[in-house]
Amino acid sequence: MYQGLDERAHPVFIGSALSLMNHPLLIVPGYRGSGPDHWQSWLHANVAGSRRLDEVDWNEPILEKWSAVITRELDKAHAPVCLVAHSFGCLAALHAAARRARRVAGALLVAPADPDRFSPVGLRTLADEAARESIAQQLPRRPLPFPVSIVVSRNDPWIGFAKSVYLASLWGGRLIDAGHAGHINAASGYGPWPEIASMLRALSGKIAAELVASETLV
Repeated sequence: MYQGLDERAHPVFIGSALSLMNHPLLIVPGYRGSGPDHWQSWLHANVAGSRRLDEVDWNEPILEKWSAVITRELDKAHAPVCLVAHSFGCLAALHAAARRARRVAGALLVAPADPDRFSPVGLRTLADEAARESIAQQLPRRPLPFPVSIVVSRNDPWIGFAKSVYLASLWGGRLIDAGHAGHINAASGYGPWPEIASMLRALSGKIAAELVASETLV
């Protein structure tokens, strides 16, 4: 698990640690969803006002469908949101954010899955002609116009570490190396995850700093 941050898992601590964030959280689970023991479920339960994506079929990772639901959530939010996504949810979140960049304040992407594992119709397979094409070309190919932090694992079964580093660089994100953390999900021991409070506070500070800088240039 991610080490090196001195935090506590108590809900009151987490809630107060994130209370100063100026942007609502939109939590985006990945392929097959995030069950009750997943850190995203824990985060949603402990951060007042956070929203969690629903209305998608978690067992059908279809980029356009997931992206459309995320886009609707961005459009109805009362302020630009901070995306907190996992696995395939990171890819869908970026696809939507490319369409609604002004509705996104920043993003924390945890264990993004390899885009080459997916096709426009779901999981990629050479056996089905419709599923041979990768979704990689449908995703941003340049640094994102908002602050991004990307948490990666050195033994993620859904993406190689070198590919994770490459994508973080491509998207202009701050890389956070979680070590040998599997897919950073419940199966690899990531239920309550207090360290994420520090990651989100750092991201919030970056968002605020860029906002001040942009206002200074006006």
